[in-house]
Parts: sequence; structure tokens; C-alpha cells
Amino acid sequence: MTQPPASIDAVQEMLTAQNYVSNRALSTVVFLSLRLGRPLFLEGEAGVGKTEIAKAIAAALGRDLIRLQCYEGLDAASAVYEWNFAEQMIAIRTAEAAGGADRDTLKTELFTEDYLIERPLLSAMRPHSGGAPVLLIDELDRTDEPFEAFLLEALSDFQVTIPELGTVKAPEPPIVILTSNRTREVHDALKRRCLYHWVDYPGFEREIEILQARAPEAAETLSREVVAFVQKLRTEDLFKKPGVAETIDWAKCLLALDVIALSPEVIADTLGAILKYQDDIQKIQGSEAKRLLDEVRAELAPA
Repeated sequence: MTQPPASIDAVQEMLTAQNYVSNRALSTVVFLSLRLGRPLFLEGEAGVGKTEIAKAIAAALGRDLIRLQCYEGLDAASAVYEWNFAEQMIAIRTAEAAGGADRDTLKTELFTEDYLIERPLLSAMRPHSGGAPVLLIDELDRTDEPFEAFLLEALSDFQVTIPELGTVKAPEPPIVILTSNRTREVHDALKRRCLYHWVDYPGFEREIEILQARAPEAAETLSREVVAFVQKLRTEDLFKKPGVAETIDWAKCLLALDVIALSPEVIADTLGAILKYQDDIQKIQGSEAKRLLDEVRAELAPA
């Protein structure tokens, strides 16, 4: 287990060692979250690296990463625990075949740790040999408001209650990171319990750094064209603008095709790596792709 970094610069070095390129503002809020033991709420467009920072922190500190992937209809029971009904039924049938057992005794035996299936929130409250785990509550905006209300207690006291067993309190609060793509507003009461940071699209030079860290085999010329083209796409009227994740995916696709420079034909063949909606792809294909590429090369040309 590695201890949390002692300074903002140390946070940046820690993340860089995990191939995560962070700016000063993000490193600062990560440092404060680790130092103060406060949950960190990261909001921003999809694909800008919100989830990846949780993975980087867990890897750097040698902690377990526990991920709760949120979705519409997620409830407390699904996020905390459930009983293994199949095993409980087998135990009941076995007891009946053996001549029966005292009902109260059987009931007590069925609702024990042996039949408990831990879900992410309960698992995060358990002791971990490597130290407090990193709990990633991913895409919180996909859940319903009742689940947010449940999280208020869980994140305030770092404990959950199982009616049949009692309250489980974390011996050491987990490192909590919540993310949201802002498909809806998350309630202020939950945000108040967290440190907040908006993760924006990176600037040109930082996105180059990110691409070099994640796809180091890409030549500098190709990397600069890829990043400049993606950033040009983000200024277009698209249904879904490409994130940094798409930049990295596209570069890897181009490398797999042994592409050394962009062309309208290559762009048309690989648009599915950066644009995920057919209307957006149709809008950029053909002459539009050539126009954007010409603008990119004019901007990248030496003065």
C-alpha cells in the first residue's frame, strides 16, 4: 500500500506515472480529496477521463478499485447487497430431506454472511488488506433521485445497513470518486458533501501529451494531425462531440492500418472510431472532411 501524496506536485507525478496527464487544477482537487477524506465529484462530457482518474489513483496507491456502474432504476439493494436465494433454497431442501429443522434456527442460519452476496457499496465498507479501496460511482446522472438520497447517508457516515445483520461501518473511509456526464442535474445536497471539479476537453498541447502517453508509438506528425482534427470536430455542430477517449481510439486504429498521415479517404474509412452517430458521420464525410483537414494543415503549417 502506498500512502497518498503529500503535495499537489506529487499528485501530478503520481498520475503521470500511470499515464494520466492532469492539469494543475485537477491535481489540486485530487490532492484535497485525498488529504481531507472528502468524496470527489467529477462532472464533464463523456470521454474526457473522469473514470480513468479513479483507475489511475487506485493503481498508483495500490488500492482495490470497486466500481458501481449506475443505470436507470438502480436501487439501494442492488448497490449494497442481495441474498443468494438459490443457495438458501438448497439449504432449505437439504434440511427438509434430513427430517426438518427448527424453523427459527433455520431462518437464523439462512441469513448469515454465508448467503450474502456483496455489491459494490457493501464491499467498499469492508476492510481491505491494501488499505481503504477506491470506490468509483460511475455516471451517477443515470440513476434516479431516490438513489441519490440513499447515497447521502452512505457517503456521510460511510456505513450501510443490512436489516438481517445490522449496520456495517467502514473501518477506514474509502476514497470515493463520483462521475457525471450531466445528462441531468445531480441534487445540490449530494454535491455539498463532495469536492467538485469540471473536467473539460483538454487544450491542444495537453491532448498531445495524453495521446503520446496512451499511444506512444504514434509519430509526432500523425499525432498532431489527429489531435488537431478531433479538436476541429468539436467546434462543429455535432450530436455527440468526440472525447479524448475517441482521440486515443482513432490514433490506435490509424496505427493498426499503418497510416502515416491523414487523408480524406482515410478519414472517411475510420470515422466510426471518433463519431458514434450516423447523422454526425454523414455530416463530416466527403467534402466536409477535406475542408476540415485543409484547415488543420493550414493551422499546423510552419509560419
